[in-house]
Amino acid sequence: MGNSYFATSESVACGHPDKLCDQVSDAVLDAILKQDPKGRVACETYVTMGLIIIGGEITTTSYVDIHALVRKVVKDIGYTKPSYGFDYHTCAILNAINSQSPDIAMGVDRGGAGDQGMMTGFACRETPELMPLPLILSHRLVKRMRDVREQNILKYLGPDGKAQVTVLYVDGKPKKATSVVLACQHAEEILDKSKQHITQAARKQIIREIALPVLKKWMDKDTKFYVNQTGKFTIGGPQSDTGMTGRKIVVDTYGGFAPVGGGAFSGKDPTKVDRSAAYMGRYIAKNIVASGIADKCYLQVAYCIGKVEPVSVLIDTFGTAKIAEGKIIKLVRDNFSLYPRGIIEALDLLRPIYYKTACYGHFGRNEKEFTWEYTDKAAKLRKLAGI
Repeated sequence: MGNSYFATSESVACGHPDKLCDQVSDAVLDAILKQDPKGRVACETYVTMGLIIIGGEITTTSYVDIHALVRKVVKDIGYTKPSYGFDYHTCAILNAINSQSPDIAMGVDRGGAGDQGMMTGFACRETPELMPLPLILSHRLVKRMRDVREQNILKYLGPDGKAQVTVLYVDGKPKKATSVVLACQHAEEILDKSKQHITQAARKQIIREIALPVLKKWMDKDTKFYVNQTGKFTIGGPQSDTGMTGRKIVVDTYGGFAPVGGGAFSGKDPTKVDRSAAYMGRYIAKNIVASGIADKCYLQVAYCIGKVEPVSVLIDTFGTAKIAEGKIIKLVRDNFSLYPRGIIEALDLLRPIYYKTACYGHFGRNEKEFTWEYTDKAAKLRKLAGI
């Protein structure tokens, strides 16, 4: 079967404790940017059984009712009844937010990076979104979990869940999904008489309503499905596991198909290059692939705190480039701003757009708010590259 291998990515549902925290942190960020686009936000959230703690450093002229905002987020996610072990009516909320360090602000105010570190971008020609197929399918599966729950197609589902997809590649191209893992929080009503396993009927229903509409052409008769493999998943969300902002950076980015810089996104305003430079990295990589210069592109850009220009830029096209990678780096430097303020302006990042990014990935999305997904520079790059 040629040069074949398997690759896997996962995604987590909106009610997963870590994702709950990402959504709370980005909801706080959006609420501040609506009133104060120059606000500085580094908001962290922690959740455990019955308790949400909001912390971090925020400097702003705006006022946000943190308690009311957090309860609304928890309600929108779907934790609306005590049977889930966590709900927006009764959870305790602790606000432990402080102001940003003046030592950091001093460097950011003059246009420098808010921290040191390396940020990455990636794109590949596997899907129309120019993203890895296993990750796109995993995101679609957890989104479908939410849709069938909120539309009462599967009334017994809860907000927590995970999906994982393994894809067979042949000669570097995705061939088919070989295994699919679905973990869906559910009510006890679909357990068999032993109360230890969901019924076969429920398992088939979950596959039919969640997996089949998403996988379509990517599955065949040999595709294996693993649904709630431990038997049941009645205890989920913060009742079963703690959550923290920024613990799902591989889910948020490229599903393991490219290195990550290490910095999380959610809860950070765009002066933090952890977020804004990663968005610019995706914008650059996607335009390079969309232009036809390369079929796959990884970009790394590194910064020093307080310094305006990046300290390094790396491009890797995995042998797929039609021109030398040194020339691609020159095209990048000539046509994209890598300065923190330039990134913010180019991608219009001082807007309350971030709550939507906190679930289903920050990349590979077609919504208008996701300016880093535009391929508006692809034609120009193609012309300049002479291909």
